[in-house]
Amino acid sequence: MTYGPQYPGPQHSGPPYPGPQYQGSQYPGPQQPAAHQYPGPLYPPQQSPGFAPQPVVIDVGGDAKVKALIGGSVAGVIGLMAIFSALTGQTTGGAGTGVIVGILGLFFLLIGLSPLIAWRKVSRPRKLVFDGFGVRWDDPQGRPWAVPWEELSGVGISRTRQRRVKPADYLFRKTMVRLDLFPADLGFRSRHQDMEHLWEFHTVKNGYRLPLGSNPKYIPVIERAMRQYRPAVYLGVRDEGFMVGLV
Repeated sequence: MTYGPQYPGPQHSGPPYPGPQYQGSQYPGPQQPAAHQYPGPLYPPQQSPGFAPQPVVIDVGGDAKVKALIGGSVAGVIGLMAIFSALTGQTTGGAGTGVIVGILGLFFLLIGLSPLIAWRKVSRPRKLVFDGFGVRWDDPQGRPWAVPWEELSGVGISRTRQRRVKPADYLFRKTMVRLDLFPADLGFRSRHQDMEHLWEFHTVKNGYRLPLGSNPKYIPVIERAMRQYRPAVYLGVRDEGFMVGLV
């Protein structure tokens, strides 16, 4: 399937951009219903000439801090309880079992402390913004970038349900969410060197992928933003199945 701009884009010479390519199933496309469907526009179709919808902002950094604190607290409490049980002889099965419980307690305690150790990275402000200009990644302490709508031929959401090999997987189930952006012309990559680290990331071909973490609530927010600003270039939600990882 080839995606092209639905409105006049930047002028360039040479062959047209080849469009997004993937491994496996394709995006449903803008003409088919996505995984989450909204009943209709979020504002009346006829507005005054001065009407401008409010930007849609996703506070990725703020959500990451909250999840890190919750996850670290749970793991830390489990670790402390296990260590306390091992030291006070409250485990059954002899000294060997107590040693194993103590080691597991230390493991969970380290997981609980990891957000504090990496707090500077975890707590840095990061926001994904959709507005009348386009899409931008507001990351003052990292790698910010901004792309106007007329330079994009397609915007999609990819989703992977992750099965992790670790005890905490029995408590939390992750759905990894990514935003996929596809250029409208061949000169895009040279104009946006600040996005080079996202180029063809993971399985995307001829496009960019921005990982957004494990919050599935981002999906309807992104869909609302795309239907509000550029429904013609919205490609929908693409499921990439399951992924097993040691996380």
